[in-house]
Amino acid sequence: MPAFDLIIRNGTIVDGTGTERFTGDVAIRDGLIVQVGPVDGDAAEEIDAAGKIVTPGFVDIHTHYDGQATWDQEMAPSSWHGVTTVIMGNCGVGFAPAQPDRHEWLIGLMEGVEDIPGTALAEGITWEWETFPEYLDALEKLPRSIDVGTHVPHGAVRAYVLGDREKPGAVPTEDDIAAMGRIVEEGVRAGALGFSTSRTVIHKSVDGELVPGTTATPEELVAIGRAMGRAGHGVFEMASDLNREWNEFDWMGRLSRETGLPVTFAALQSIAKELPLEEQIATMRAENDNGANIVAQIALRGNGIIMAWRGTVHPFRFRPSWQAIMDLPWEEQKAKLLDPAFKARLLSEANDFSGAPQDMLGLLMIVVAGWTMQFEMDEDFDYEPAPEASVQARAAAAGMSCEEYAYDMLCRDDGAGFIYLPILNYADGNLDFLEALQQAEDTVNSLSDGGAHCGTICDAASPTFMLQHWVRDRRQADHRSGGRIALEHAIKRQCADTARLYGLEDRGVIAPGYLADLNVIDLDQLKLGKPWLAFDLPAGGKRLLQKAEGYVATIKGGVVTFRDGKWTGATPGGLIRGPQRAAMLEAAE
Repeated sequence: MPAFDLIIRNGTIVDGTGTERFTGDVAIRDGLIVQVGPVDGDAAEEIDAAGKIVTPGFVDIHTHYDGQATWDQEMAPSSWHGVTTVIMGNCGVGFAPAQPDRHEWLIGLMEGVEDIPGTALAEGITWEWETFPEYLDALEKLPRSIDVGTHVPHGAVRAYVLGDREKPGAVPTEDDIAAMGRIVEEGVRAGALGFSTSRTVIHKSVDGELVPGTTATPEELVAIGRAMGRAGHGVFEMASDLNREWNEFDWMGRLSRETGLPVTFAALQSIAKELPLEEQIATMRAENDNGANIVAQIALRGNGIIMAWRGTVHPFRFRPSWQAIMDLPWEEQKAKLLDPAFKARLLSEANDFSGAPQDMLGLLMIVVAGWTMQFEMDEDFDYEPAPEASVQARAAAAGMSCEEYAYDMLCRDDGAGFIYLPILNYADGNLDFLEALQQAEDTVNSLSDGGAHCGTICDAASPTFMLQHWVRDRRQADHRSGGRIALEHAIKRQCADTARLYGLEDRGVIAPGYLADLNVIDLDQLKLGKPWLAFDLPAGGKRLLQKAEGYVATIKGGVVTFRDGKWTGATPGGLIRGPQRAAMLEAAE
């Protein structure tokens, strides 16, 4: 019998701890790393990683695969980008607990907040559960290419307890809050990794109603946090507008100090937040200096919208001529769009916002006329684009109006052109501000939203972007002053740091006793592909997808799940229940 199941030979090992890379081998047996360095002996399979980097599998802590994980074993697109662990149930939305008469309501909540087609969710989810522990049991039945863990979502908990009383502004009674706490405690004891809520007016159901939790009082939120404290573990995750009058950091600090649990929030440059990003971080640090454990989740690039004719939004979404054809089959739409007469008529029209949400008009104006902030996504697109790459600059250089130039951009590739609009995290026209945040111990790489925003965003590729842009390609330019980050630090940020926040001490590091979750990557050849719109969700639901070149192999639990970017069909992944310890740590104790 071979001594090992798998040996990765001669790779440049970046072990996830932040220490300097080294050349060596990694030996795997029974799903665990058993030897690192020079390895003698044979294996059932060997991978030659000479000239390649070997990293731990990436741990993505902010995704929305809550429905997809019940039917999809491949778990794309995150699994295409070296991710071997995802944590879902973020932003207070999810599908458990679920009263039998609330299924459609929960789907509408997810569709509105995360832009996941409701028809796909309705067809794909089989609803084998009512309680949260039963949901975990259902997740455990389906093997996947990656591991999944989840939060207990505030929206589902509130709907379960309040029933028809759950409306925007609903005030739960003390008994209601106690019931919510019991549900969360039960879910965490059953294996949930935390609890999540949303307190931003951008998050609305498909019917335009604010999500549950938006107007929750600190008393409700702290009581739920105490329930997690009774269970003994868990992360309290939140998306919030951080309105000054809410004084969010005050109750977050109190909750963290009282329970000893981490509280984490989405930290962004955002027009929806009263507190500038610098003030968010400073206020967080003041609380942490007083004994709290608050962690800021940061994105690695501008959180933006990818606009296309067949996507969710584009600059001409509110022109009457588009409104007249928006429900036609694509081939009929395309014939109209490529007709010069139709183009001339549409470009002559004014936008009609009469049916648009009035509280979103500011954002919509950026979508339909923010030409300095919109950029063409060509083959070698730079996600940190310079001003001269904007629609306005390129239209001026071509002697065209911005509207006509944008229209022609969307019509390229037989109507499959894309425009990138970074609404968040790009107020300065560069990403320099993220450099210091990536070096901080109180921030964590996050906010990929894998599995969500199917018609507008494809940030599940964030780990690939981190390596391609921040580690390898980023250069100083006229519009930016900063540089790159070290490979060792980047890997630590996306592996060990994200895993530790959620108590997953069995992964994210290449060392004996840890899970054999690994990537073999040709860093020189690593490249994000061009996004495309697929219609492969249940009921033909659409989603934006993006692959990458350069992933030689991804290994989950010692099993090769992807070779050269293609799924092998292997499904060694499962459900994570609660905090985990590496075998070496357990042995030491």
